[in-house]
Amino acid sequence: MDLYSKLEYRGMVKDVSQPELAKDLLNNKKIKFYVGYDPTGESLTVGHLVQIVRMLYLQKHGHIPVVLIGGATGLIGDPRETSERQLLTLEKSLENAQKIETQIRKLISGNVMFVNNYDWLSKIDLFTYLRDFGKYFNVSYMIHKDTVQKRLETGISYTEFSYMILQSIDWLKLYQNEDVKIQFGGSDQWGNITSGLELIRKVVGENDAVGLSSPLLLKADGTKFGKSESGALWLDENLTSPYELYQYFLNSSDSDIENFLKLLTILEKEEIDEILLESSKKPELRYAQKRLAEEVVKLVHGKKALETALSVTEALFSGNFEDLDMDAYQTLEKVLDTTLIHNENIVETLVLSKLAQSNREAREFILNGAVSINGHKITEVDYIVNTTPRTFKNYSIIRRGKKKYALIVFR
Repeated sequence: MDLYSKLEYRGMVKDVSQPELAKDLLNNKKIKFYVGYDPTGESLTVGHLVQIVRMLYLQKHGHIPVVLIGGATGLIGDPRETSERQLLTLEKSLENAQKIETQIRKLISGNVMFVNNYDWLSKIDLFTYLRDFGKYFNVSYMIHKDTVQKRLETGISYTEFSYMILQSIDWLKLYQNEDVKIQFGGSDQWGNITSGLELIRKVVGENDAVGLSSPLLLKADGTKFGKSESGALWLDENLTSPYELYQYFLNSSDSDIENFLKLLTILEKEEIDEILLESSKKPELRYAQKRLAEEVVKLVHGKKALETALSVTEALFSGNFEDLDMDAYQTLEKVLDTTLIHNENIVETLVLSKLAQSNREAREFILNGAVSINGHKITEVDYIVNTTPRTFKNYSIIRRGKKKYALIVFR
């Protein structure tokens, strides 16, 4: 398959402004393309990985990614379907922009450009904005954009209404000054992408700029991706640990796995086909899910973080915590209920660690032989916890039953 066909196979193509030109640019030339990220938060989520993986995949095939961080557009906010965004301060927008740029730089290296639209949008005065750019945008045209249509009943401010103009200026700027031929984005950005193409046409005239969108990352049941019980799955390891990321994908449904392998890894078709075939032979082993989880964690956090996630997974499955290192215990602090202990007895510790709801229940668990610390069964209700040999430095693992764990940290 040629590169464009490979993108279609992976489900990375939804809308295309000029299909034949897009095929020519991607298959026969080495071009610059850009993807934009607004710093509305301190971290990107797993939902953003589709565009990051596409950048990596195109870079792998010789094209040059241009990563645009929206330090300026983040101050305005792309219209949401439901309600107005809470405006960021300039300081917060630029702070988030720096964090997101740092995050993406860890994922994409080599021949790549990083730009921040605050560098040019902040220099445009009001009259220049209205005369040189605003005059090219017909209000009727803007109102009929999908994102605006969805907000007309509930109301949309001029601030958010003008967002597409600012993003269009970005597209024009990069096309004219950096020879960026293609803009990629999620399907929810299609209105902004085509507005940029329209601005380029009116300012430049005949051109070879192309816009492409990809479907949003959804599960097979049509629900939005990237949510867990505690909220979004973040790419920042301090917000979502590599272990939690690994577990999320390890528990992917069979109906989602092929789509996730195509959109969230840069594995080629032949290897994806082999993974799916192997998994189909013994689906209970969850081979495809394991490979997906490994590829995503390794991509986002690196090989060492993957090794830690695997060791923690194995320890929680087997109950053997003896070989874990400091990184593994720091991961356990994030994923298990963690209790600081001094001279508490086992009953108090079970309640503090949420393995028992009351002292009475804690005593029952102990007397029934259901409680152990670092593999040592505890049968005395007045047992002092800090007399148990520790697994690693100031850490110990308390277990209730077969699969209920908590982490003890000795003060």
